[in-house]
Order: sequence, then structure tokens, then C-alpha cells
Amino acid sequence: MSVLGGLASSLWLRILAIAERRLPALTRLRQPESLPILLNRRRIYVLPSMFGIGMATLLVIMQLGALNYSNNPALLLTCMLAAATWMSLFAGFRTLSGLALKGVTASECHAGGMMQLEFRFEGGERMRSGLRLNCADVSTAFCAPAHAEQRVLMAIPAQKRGWWRPGRIRAWTDYPLGMFVLWSWLNPDLAFLIYPQVEPSPPPLPGNPSHGQGVPAPGREGDYAGLRDYRSGDPQRQVAWKASARHGSLLVRETEGQVDENLCLSWNALAHLDHEHRIRRLAAWVLVADAAQLTYTLELGNAQIGPASGTAHRHACLRALALIPDAPE
Repeated sequence: MSVLGGLASSLWLRILAIAERRLPALTRLRQPESLPILLNRRRIYVLPSMFGIGMATLLVIMQLGALNYSNNPALLLTCMLAAATWMSLFAGFRTLSGLALKGVTASECHAGGMMQLEFRFEGGERMRSGLRLNCADVSTAFCAPAHAEQRVLMAIPAQKRGWWRPGRIRAWTDYPLGMFVLWSWLNPDLAFLIYPQVEPSPPPLPGNPSHGQGVPAPGREGDYAGLRDYRSGDPQRQVAWKASARHGSLLVRETEGQVDENLCLSWNALAHLDHEHRIRRLAAWVLVADAAQLTYTLELGNAQIGPASGTAHRHACLRALALIPDAPE
């Protein structure tokens, strides 16, 4: 089966290559485009749907029957249905023509999670109903109001760390009767960064014995210090479930331990782990240190980020981890 699948995939790629050489428009639409992207008549394609093909077959049979029996009411009905079907093609074309993609943004996400993409469409001077959007095998329906922007949200699986391009996005419609499918390709020149996957239950933050005194830090082994609100990255074992139920929000048991004022999260110190496991461990430690509002340094071989703290430092560390090359095979 795998051999047959490979042959079918190879044949399909050859067919696409021949089609793109014969039809330059297809090649043009495969090239990344700068935003905004406006859909016009030169880039809208149309084919009859299966329902439309069935309807056309029925109309042909009705036409032959009406002519054979000289039935004028049946002939009039057939012509009216054919006219409505034909006019639905132009209604669908008007739905896509003039639609503009103004921008695309993405939420922060880690590999293995979901990336929230937000598309901003503008409908122009008229309301557009029955629109659909396909991106990375995910589909959603939306409408574009007149003289206003429409925000379309899509959740895309983030499968691998590093840069991710949406590629070609298909905007299509079968409005109003479902007789024809009209579509156009959008290929925005965008790339979004997917942060590394986080180790589910990382060990405590590393200490540095070369420093004598430390500062109290939450989330470590030590004396009980009270309850605080849950922060992203807190381990589930520290959640105070009974107190959270009474309070109405998640609370975490806070303990005090000794952690260096400047934590050092070192790549070389994790030599006992494999390549990707190191990245997951360091990403988890970055989130834990950031949630505890600690000052920390990330060391990746000869590169060093920090010492610093805060949101900008967290993004810089996660970006560096996400762009580490894959392990050599």
C-alpha cells in the first residue's frame, strides 16, 4: 500500500507540474504575496458541484420530456430552473470578487499545541455570505459585512518547533444554491514561530553551588509559605484543590527554597538527555522561572541570553530554543 501511495503521490506531482507549465496563473498563485490581497475576476475559479451536475442532468431530462410531449408548462418550468441555476453562478462570483485579506496574526504557541490564527477580511461595499476558508486542512465558515472588517479565527495544530508558513489558503463558496463551487487561492508572505514543546513535569530549577546565598523562590522544596494564584507553568501537584473549590479559582501551595539570584539554564549541563529532550527541559524551566519572576540566564553552547527577566526575555529564550537546528542523523 505504501508503494502504491508513493506512486500516486509522484503521479499527482507530475500532473501539477504539467498544469502549472501550461497554466501560468496557477504558478503565479503559488508565489508568496504581500498583504493586503484583493480577489479579482482573474483569480477566481469555478466548477459545478456534484449537486449542480445532478441538477443539470435532471434539467436535460425534463427538457427532453417537455419537448417530446409538447408540454409548455413543463418547458417553462425547466427554463426557469435553468435560469435560476445559471444566475446563481454570478451571485457566487460576486460573493468572492472584491474580498480582501488585510492581515494575519498568530498567538503564542508551543509544538504539540494549537496555534490561534486570526484572519482579517474586508468585504468592501456589500455584504458577503456563505464564505469558507481552508488552511492547513482546517476549515471554517464566515460572513464579511459591508464597510467593516471581519475577524476569522482558526485553530491550527502546531506540529513542529521553528518557523511555520501557512502556505496557500483557499477561500471558497457555493453560495447561494450549492450548484457551483467558486474558489481562489491566497498565499500571504508570512511565517510564524512555533516555540518548542514543553516537558510536562520538569524537575526543580537547577541550583548553582558556586554561589553561597540564595533568595527565596516559589515552587521549590522547602517550608510551606501559603497560597497564591495559579500561574502558567506551575506543576499540578502543587495545586490546592480544596482551597481552590472554596475560593472559586485555582490556588497553588507556595513553598520557600533557595535559588540563585541569577539562575543559569545551561545546555551543556543536560548532556545526559537527547537533543529534543534538552530543548523541552530548557523550555519548561524558562516558563517556570518566568512565572516565578526570577532572573535567569540561558546558555546554549557559546551563546548566552541574559541574565534578565520579564516577558521580552522569555520570548528571546524561547525563540532561541525554537531555532536550534535539528539533531544530525
